Amino acid sequence: MELELTDEQVLFAGTTRRFLEDTCPLTGVRALADDPAGFDPAWWRQGAELGWTSLLVPEARGGGSVSGEGLIDATLVAEERGRLVAPGPLVPVSVVAGALAAVSSHDDVLADLLSGEQVAGWCYLEPGRPLGKVATNVRLEGERVVLSGAKAPVEAAGVAGHLLVVAAGDEGLTEVLVPAGTPGVTVTPRQGIDLVRRFATVTFDEVDLPATALVGQPGGAGYQVERQLQVATVLTLAETLGALAAVFEFTTQWAFDRYSFGRPLASYQELKHRFADMALWLEASRATTAAAARAVQDDAVEAAELVSVAASYVGEHAGELVQDCVQMHGGIGVTWDHDIHLYLRRVTLNAAVYGTVADHRRRLAALVGLV
Repeated sequence: MELELTDEQVLFAGTTRRFLEDTCPLTGVRALADDPAGFDPAWWRQGAELGWTSLLVPEARGGGSVSGEGLIDATLVAEERGRLVAPGPLVPVSVVAGALAAVSSHDDVLADLLSGEQVAGWCYLEPGRPLGKVATNVRLEGERVVLSGAKAPVEAAGVAGHLLVVAAGDEGLTEVLVPAGTPGVTVTPRQGIDLVRRFATVTFDEVDLPATALVGQPGGAGYQVERQLQVATVLTLAETLGALAAVFEFTTQWAFDRYSFGRPLASYQELKHRFADMALWLEASRATTAAAARAVQDDAVEAAELVSVAASYVGEHAGELVQDCVQMHGGIGVTWDHDIHLYLRRVTLNAAVYGTVADHRRRLAALVGLV
């Protein structure tokens, strides 16, 4: 998304693209449709070796980035993943690893995440509640922590070794690291539209944990949670951009190769106008997402505002762009055999998973003082 990349970033993005093309092309994505996890753990460990899991973690904690700007580098991975609608829990693992790297505890879990030996789920969103509203309750009882509530959708919860739970108490927001097999934790798979992304509802029924499960100070997680939401949203937007770019490219090529009444489809004026609209949406999406990523990377005061601007714009136009490309393909575009539906599934999911267009517009209105 950046206008200029360093040589190291170009190499990193190119290496990621070649790895994905070689190890998980679209035929591989289709083959994983019935896999309970949606990805191969050995393949995910290879991605970790390429640095995917360590970009938001400082070198002092075992991580490291290519350019020194970890989130910008992570968007390069996300964008390449979007081009091939790749599997794997990049967003939750990145968010949880970044959260654990900011505290001085949970070194063993962080090490397993960085190596790819484990994945983690980020439990923030709640069923039936607006974005940012947390009802899951945490109680501190001496040297114990007790959790009650429900979270959904939670990505990769069914295969996660640990869950980072955002809960509310008398003192404010608190984050708790919960081993997935803890008594009282129930993971219920949810049906989804993406072939390789797996989500679940996670309920916590008076889950009793030692105080060492806390991540940071009780009641002091408000800033961290806001930043985690921004990171998750930016990475998801970058993935959507990769998917949109791929769809636009192969649809444009199709329009030049496909002839109707002796002329390529791309030569018809009405279709030229539609392609021009799509090109505008794509470039505007790229610009607004790049601005949001840069603001979050720099921890700018306007980061939350720019993230919601990007999420509302991209969320509105991504599905429309892919639907237009489906129409450009004619009848073949609505078949199972054509790959375009894989991209439509991914961008539709991404437009809702960390807040819908309406969610982010309400959030933006609150941020700028309109409500």
